[in-house]
Amino acid sequence: MLENLAILPPLMGIAGLAAAYFVYRIIMAHDGGEGRVASIADQIHRAAMTFMARELRVITIFTVLIGVLVAYFIGWPTAVAFFAGAICSSAAGLIGMYTATKANVRTAVAAHKHGRDRALSLAFFGGSVMGLTVAAMGLVGIGGLFLLFIVWGVAGGEGDKSAYAIEGFAMGASIVALFYRVGGGIFTKAADVGADLVGKVEAGIPEDDPRNPGVIADNVGDNVGDVAGMGSDIFESYCGSQIATIIIAATMSLTAATGLVTRDMEEEAIRMALMFLPLALTSIGLVCSVLGIMAVRWASKLDPATALRVGTLGAAGLFMIAAFVAVQMLGLSWRVWAAVFIGALGGVIIGSVTEYYTGGKPVRDIGKSSRTGVATVIINGIAVGLESVVVPILTIAGIILASYMFAFEYGVGIAAVGVLATVGITMAIDAYGPVADNAGGIAEMSAMGKETRDITDGLDSVGNTTAAIGKGFAIGAAGLAALTMIKAFMNVVQETHGVRIGEADYIFTLDLGNPIVLSGIFLGGLTAFLNGSITMKAVGGAAFEMIEEIRRQFRDIPGLLEGKAEPDAERCVEIAANGAMKRLIFPAMLAVGMPLLVGFGLGAQALGGMLVGALICCVALALFMANAGGAWDNAKKWIEEDNEGGKGSPAHAATVVGDTVGDPLKDTSGPSMNILINVMAIWSLVIAPLLVPVAGWLQ
Repeated sequence: MLENLAILPPLMGIAGLAAAYFVYRIIMAHDGGEGRVASIADQIHRAAMTFMARELRVITIFTVLIGVLVAYFIGWPTAVAFFAGAICSSAAGLIGMYTATKANVRTAVAAHKHGRDRALSLAFFGGSVMGLTVAAMGLVGIGGLFLLFIVWGVAGGEGDKSAYAIEGFAMGASIVALFYRVGGGIFTKAADVGADLVGKVEAGIPEDDPRNPGVIADNVGDNVGDVAGMGSDIFESYCGSQIATIIIAATMSLTAATGLVTRDMEEEAIRMALMFLPLALTSIGLVCSVLGIMAVRWASKLDPATALRVGTLGAAGLFMIAAFVAVQMLGLSWRVWAAVFIGALGGVIIGSVTEYYTGGKPVRDIGKSSRTGVATVIINGIAVGLESVVVPILTIAGIILASYMFAFEYGVGIAAVGVLATVGITMAIDAYGPVADNAGGIAEMSAMGKETRDITDGLDSVGNTTAAIGKGFAIGAAGLAALTMIKAFMNVVQETHGVRIGEADYIFTLDLGNPIVLSGIFLGGLTAFLNGSITMKAVGGAAFEMIEEIRRQFRDIPGLLEGKAEPDAERCVEIAANGAMKRLIFPAMLAVGMPLLVGFGLGAQALGGMLVGALICCVALALFMANAGGAWDNAKKWIEEDNEGGKGSPAHAATVVGDTVGDPLKDTSGPSMNILINVMAIWSLVIAPLLVPVAGWLQ
């Protein structure tokens, strides 16, 4: 039965790509503007695609070099999966960003000519292509490899051993995520910080003013960082959680596996059912996401926040019902479904807490603190960010404990899959934000008028909140996915040096009384903080170059500030691109190099400890950075809504500085923590069979 069902996930993935193309055609059927509007949109589109092309050239070099090493040291099946992961992730980001840069201008024109409802639909459809493509590419890639390696046995060996080769897919996706998310984050924040500090603070001109040379680069950055970058981030967690859960199912003890089924089954059938469930759930999640996207379209006459919530909660509710049916059909216990439910519920809680701290009373408190200047804005923002970590961490701990109680180690993995199963609509709502933001920028630069800008600002305000929720969701998902991969890593090391856990003389554990494990934990914490420092400095360095260039143009181009001359926007785009490309190398080396250095230098126990330390610090830092940055951003927007003196007031100037400090936190360093822990976890999982528990020189 399962052999026949295994063909469905890749077919569902192909259907998802067809749905994404259908939505793309709907977007392209709308008016793309003409004259100055079309020219501005074309500048943003061409610059974004040029930067992506540069990134893809570098990614190709890295991928080929690493793929050859993987083929030589680990095996050709893992190398094939590695290349497939890199290709699928690259394609998802490229398709999503291409569509977003076409949807932004159509959203602006729709707001100008037809009003809010149509503008909301187009902005959301622009994000939907990204969401559907992420979900579909994951199913095509993982589902295809599952069919080839495990069901058809193309890789050779038994089905559960062949599961190891699929790890390469997540490894390939991690390489792309490093470049797209970190490189895109440096680009977007260098441009944003430069445009804001010189334009709004020094020159006193409005946001997205066409006189500002950095505005085009800022709008380009929204696409390369918050669409393609966020997509690759979520794609990595989406795939990593499924693959790690498949490996846990292949390596968990027979006693535990047997306890998760409701009827008599052979060991091979039990393991096959448990390995197939993640793909079944994500296939169902894709269908529910499509229905949720349709629901948002039907609810577009409601206010934007309500319409988006209808789609999200509707998709989640349908998913839980369908997931229960799928679990029963596979002969698995209701306890497995309970773990899925716990994961999905935890994701909703983390998103809701993020929404509160980045859009509720804490934001207004930061805005009110601007009465006394920049210092109190910064102090209150840091306090909000620190406080915002508490409930999400408690939620993640609760997910771990409850899911383990219901379905053992497999429960933790399948809970992570539950969080990410409806990624199609979750990512759609997140990518909606940059499209709406770009639409506002295009409306301002092309002088569409206050009424149009009010519509796009309303959509953008909701987009800021959805983007913040998306970041919180991404952090929680990355943490659970990484935890699942750490457990899979431990199981693979156990397999390498014994048989199944509970049936071998050797038991691989991470004993806190072991100084090697403790040393690894501290190394992991060090890695998280070092990554934060490197990425913040990268933004600071690139922003410095951007600020100097914008100042130069204001100073040296006659009539620029008076609106009588055109800025050299291409030069600013080039500076942001060069700054991003040369500064993303060190974060990439850190994420890839640390597992290799610790694993081969100190052994698997030290590496396991390092992953635990990095997981705890990365999740906490990511939550703090994302929520503090989001709160500062929305505090500035609250002031701009004619509170505390409104635009141009001392309070506004104070919150602009706070927003500028928060920008690299929420859009570069914070998201890079997700990438760091997932990259380290998947690379550790891939090299696990090559490691010894403790390096010889330490024994």
